Amino acid sequence: MKVALVHDWLTGMRGGEKVLELLLEPFPGAPLYTLLHVPGSVSPAIEAHPIRTAFIQRLPQAARRYRHYLPLFPAAIEGLDLGDYELVLSSSHCVAKGVRTAAGARHLCYCHAPMRYAWDQYEAYFGERRDFLGRFVLPRAMARLRAWDRRTAGRAQRYLANSENVRRKLIAFWGLPPERVRVLHPPVDTDFYTPGPPAAAAPAAAAGGDYYLIVSALVPYKRLDLALAAFRGGRRRLLVAGDGPDAARLRALAAGDPAIAFLGRLDDDALRALYRGARAFILPGEEDFGITPLEAQACGAPVIALGAGGALETVREGETGLFFAERSAESLRGALARLEARAWDPALARAQAERFAKARFREIFRRELADFLEGRW
Repeated sequence: MKVALVHDWLTGMRGGEKVLELLLEPFPGAPLYTLLHVPGSVSPAIEAHPIRTAFIQRLPQAARRYRHYLPLFPAAIEGLDLGDYELVLSSSHCVAKGVRTAAGARHLCYCHAPMRYAWDQYEAYFGERRDFLGRFVLPRAMARLRAWDRRTAGRAQRYLANSENVRRKLIAFWGLPPERVRVLHPPVDTDFYTPGPPAAAAPAAAAGGDYYLIVSALVPYKRLDLALAAFRGGRRRLLVAGDGPDAARLRALAAGDPAIAFLGRLDDDALRALYRGARAFILPGEEDFGITPLEAQACGAPVIALGAGGALETVREGETGLFFAERSAESLRGALARLEARAWDPALARAQAERFAKARFREIFRRELADFLEGRW
């Protein structure tokens, strides 16, 4: 059987790319189609596959500004030629599931999320724009994207959603029949993320311990502004690891506060050291799933998360962390006080993370793929 895989873009190793590594494992040498590939930006396991790109690759400054070409993404993904393949596996958080396949081909999509900026996260991304672009151009462009997104949902015969949260969105936004969507949670690397001493890999800002930690892309929907408001001017220390287009705005919000430190993008060893030394991990925004709370729990740290979205599937309230109910700094500060009022068992956090281990993901993926190919699903 000729197999091809499709992923939206290859520009860094984030949660979606870590899942992609495991989707590729059963298909060594299978070609990987994508809108854009920045060589060296993903793991050697992904780079080892033949990578074939769309016309986005050849557009000016695409490597750094590919998101500016969002209106062209549907045409670009539809322009990829997959007519020779009998099985297509897409890994989609944007347009990959809309790829065209040959008549009679089988298409299974692992869906990380529907397009956030076109659906439920539009306000987080664009709500503050009051210029001509924000008032007239973007609403029309996003309406066209939503229409395309819904129209092409049938191109994959079946979907594996990365959470119950995302499964509900696919049914609501795209009108998919519930029986066509199953859930397969992304895995956490419990072999690498383990409890232990913070070690020398920890950044200097972590010296002395007693800090709270955020590990996140710096983008609006992650709601780091809410966390900064909760910590600003207080006695608690907050370390923020990550980078992204919202970095300048967020740094300005925390300017002059000695208790808040931005660490930039860090390697995995440094992140593990930070997780191990953190008093708790903070997840201030709603995630479709969210792998970082599981990485923190794998290292024994409790989690404080907004009580919405994927966190409800990864954090056990009162055992491995706490939820705050309202999207406000006051609600988050209340959760911080509740966390500090009691002791937390690192073994419970570790046990929760082990429920999402890679071995479990591999086992369930093999079973779901077999069900799909053999007509049981």
